[in-house]
Amino acid sequence: MKAAEFFVRCLENEGVEYIFGIPGEENLDVMDALLDSNIQFITTRHEQGAAFMADVYGRLTHRAGVCMATLGPGATNLITGVADANMDHAPLVAIAGQADTLRLHKESHQVLDLEELFRSFTKFSSRIIAPDIISEVIRKAFKVAQTEKAGACFIEFPENIAKMEINDKPLRVKHAHMPEPPADRVAYAAEVISNAKEPIILAGNGVIRAGAWEELAAFAEKLNIPITNTFMAKGVIPFRHPMALGSAGLQSKDYVNFGFEHADTIICVGYDLVEYHPHLWHPTQDRTIVHIDSSPAEVDAHYPVCVGVVGDIKHSLNRIAAACTPHEGSKLRPLREALIKEMNQHRDDAACPVKPQKIIWDLRTAMEMEDIVVCDVGAHKMWMARMFRCEYPNTCLISNGFASMGIAVPGAIAAKLACPDKSVVAVTGDGGFLMNVQEIETAVRLKIAMVVLIWSDSGYGLIEWKQMNQFGRPSSVDFKNPDFIQLAESFGAKGYRIEQADQLLPTLKKALAEDAVSIIDCPVDYSENLRLTETLGDLAIHL
Repeated sequence: MKAAEFFVRCLENEGVEYIFGIPGEENLDVMDALLDSNIQFITTRHEQGAAFMADVYGRLTHRAGVCMATLGPGATNLITGVADANMDHAPLVAIAGQADTLRLHKESHQVLDLEELFRSFTKFSSRIIAPDIISEVIRKAFKVAQTEKAGACFIEFPENIAKMEINDKPLRVKHAHMPEPPADRVAYAAEVISNAKEPIILAGNGVIRAGAWEELAAFAEKLNIPITNTFMAKGVIPFRHPMALGSAGLQSKDYVNFGFEHADTIICVGYDLVEYHPHLWHPTQDRTIVHIDSSPAEVDAHYPVCVGVVGDIKHSLNRIAAACTPHEGSKLRPLREALIKEMNQHRDDAACPVKPQKIIWDLRTAMEMEDIVVCDVGAHKMWMARMFRCEYPNTCLISNGFASMGIAVPGAIAAKLACPDKSVVAVTGDGGFLMNVQEIETAVRLKIAMVVLIWSDSGYGLIEWKQMNQFGRPSSVDFKNPDFIQLAESFGAKGYRIEQADQLLPTLKKALAEDAVSIIDCPVDYSENLRLTETLGDLAIHL
């Protein structure tokens, strides 16, 4: 058979359902082979959208999402989404066509050294230089992408190699298993935690990747230790759980930081430094740090680990909890009460433009608890991370390692493909929305039922927020928007504009009930941004 056909067979062997991408001249043979495969090729309108789709698919399924492009500009358009998946530890395999190997040694049309280019932001990057190595390269790419810590891998497939003949079979799929935590580290961690006066848990996305959220909740409940989570770990403990303090990561007068300031021991579980830099929550470098994860701690001056327990996170939590002495209670519980009060404060606010707190209250009211929000990057992300209540993991997806604008719309498409029985909402600013607006056509063509909620302020709100905090004046953050209703309708989607605050909730309910792509243009009052940090700071001071 042709090498391209065998390549597709190896992808089938890995359980690939979808490939997101754009056909090109240098992947013609693979595209033709896919016609005889059960793998569905999802034709996107931009390679960045394809990579974001693979990114979110991988994060939700824990199986590598796959994206594909042609050589040169097609491949470079994948970079942002691939880097996002790698830094956010989502399993992804990116594939790019390449020119004939006989012209790779010289200056040639559209030729870049893609293997070397992708190496700097993937776990593994390889070029297929002969048909005989296809099975090994594909098996390794998927194994490395899906093994903790998960991430992105890249395969370059030259067009002349794709045409060659091969007689081979795919390699058997085997999954790596996490080792048991060392008994002496478990005992030491239990001793440190038992002797702590005011411990707090910082839970990261690694808990979700390990499927250890139930063990984490049981750990916190048994030991009476409150939990705060990173943006990417929203839902890792149900918000209704009495030990839940909400999300940490707002970088100014963060009331959860007040909790870190009063803790003597910080237990970091499945935490990746890229989620929330430790110098922001541990500037004094004098707290006791317990590291519980699938891999050893990263070296950082603000992350001085006292004891590290490395291995299967589920088993680590269970074994440490069994050996620990429970605490009587925590002084940090008022922080949870302060957050609940803040969440409820504007639920009935009638102002328009609509306050962020009101938008989030109505969105949470309209959606079922197990539905999925894919949140873009911008000022709205800070509000969603703080105020959007989650009871289950992976129900509010936030890019916070690479923090890429433009992820929400393509990510929502992937979320609906991965979880067709759940409603999906893309929450985005007007800036992020227009970065990958072309994928609305993809969603309409695929008959994807999803809602896009645009927080519209005609500017880069998060950057203005930071400019005002630092300099007291904005700089070059304003722009003009098209008519989002007409834009939606031109794609074949439904468009809604919110002109009064009381229109938002019924509009969200209507859009969620429709079997269509719906776009809601909601004006937002971002003057609340500075008030958020001021209010939370005042709350913390008086606790």
